[in-house]
Amino acid sequence: MNKEGIIIAVDGFSACGKSTLAKQLALALGYTYIDTGAMYRAVTYFFLREQLDWNDEKSVQEALTSIQIDFRREEDGSLHTYLNGEDVEKYIRTMEVSESVSPVATISAVRRFLVKQQQALGEKKSCILDGRDIGTIVFPKAGLKIFLTADPEERARRRLKELLEKGQSVSLAEVAKNLTERDHIDSTREDSPLRQAEDAVIIDNTVLSPEEQLAMIKTLAEMRGA
Repeated sequence: MNKEGIIIAVDGFSACGKSTLAKQLALALGYTYIDTGAMYRAVTYFFLREQLDWNDEKSVQEALTSIQIDFRREEDGSLHTYLNGEDVEKYIRTMEVSESVSPVATISAVRRFLVKQQQALGEKKSCILDGRDIGTIVFPKAGLKIFLTADPEERARRRLKELLEKGQSVSLAEVAKNLTERDHIDSTREDSPLRQAEDAVIIDNTVLSPEEQLAMIKTLAEMRGA
């Protein structure tokens, strides 16, 4: 067995449970989890809070020099996103951020900024990253690549449940519209579009329980040397 461990890339559409899977798998394998989606959300939140025009290339470049993102494990074991030393976990999960994160993620300067950080975080291996371009751009030589997908209606129901549990007042129609828009933007953007890596294992988890999915992917990871 490779004691150094491997890099595991989890890509896929919004609300397919990428983060949930990555967190569970990291815990099961004793790996480090790097939430790349939260990094894009943190940048988006910063832009919104500063009322920055992200179509202005110069403003974006200047803003990125003022952004530092890291992750800290809280007392309850959960991993929170910190932006310039501030815990922004609850703020980056709002619908306001969800509606803007895909357009922000199309900006090449933002992608270069965050990909460089993600690659640095993954240098020690034994880590799991989830996103939309992990297996194609960030770590094209990852030891295991997973591409998650699920029925659009099921994805919308999952995201609605998540938002309602956080006290946000949204409708299923609003969530479904947001996911459709994000899918289109993520899949058609010029820089690092969402796409399945040729060597990725495709998993449709529409009818899979989290336990079934975890067991399946944990076995795959261990077969690859995790």
